[in-house]
Amino acid sequence: MNIILLGPPGAGKGTQAGILTETRGLVQLSTGDMLREAQASGSEMGKIVADVMAKGQLVTDEIVIGLIREKLGQGGSGFIFDGFPRTLAQADALGALLAEMGQSLDAVIELRVNDEVLVDRIVGRAEQARAAGQPVRADDNAESLKTRLMAYYKQTSPLIGYYHAKGLLKAVDGLAEIDAVATDIAALL
Repeated sequence: MNIILLGPPGAGKGTQAGILTETRGLVQLSTGDMLREAQASGSEMGKIVADVMAKGQLVTDEIVIGLIREKLGQGGSGFIFDGFPRTLAQADALGALLAEMGQSLDAVIELRVNDEVLVDRIVGRAEQARAAGQPVRADDNAESLKTRLMAYYKQTSPLIGYYHAKGLLKAVDGLAEIDAVATDIAALL
């Protein structure tokens, strides 16, 4: 089973991917994690990633697809795509890669959220972490989140219509309690 989790920053994609990994044995493919792993691996692809990142450049879609190809080639009971695709071009590239490898997407799950509530949630999470003496992400503040949300709506939200047209899109309330969201996702799958 191959699944994409869609939703704006802070919607809970990583949390739900972790639950799906535990409950269904799926492999979470987080582009950020894959890039860091490749960079540290010393592999040929890792050297390319390290060079691009050292120059402060954005990693190309071709590099990310190459990393995903490597992961898919390792097999497994299925994958959760977390943070990829982010654009229509990436969605097309992922679809072509999966077809080439004899695989397909089974579901695209959108974690729907209200932006104002989401901003309050992220700011509250940062305040709780700060009060507990825990590290706070540099972008866990209202202004950064609003910038990230704008990027999401410009680049990634068109995927909602794209996957709806393919009959793959399903949606859950991303602002519900974590266990309720997990239950809703399980019911959809």
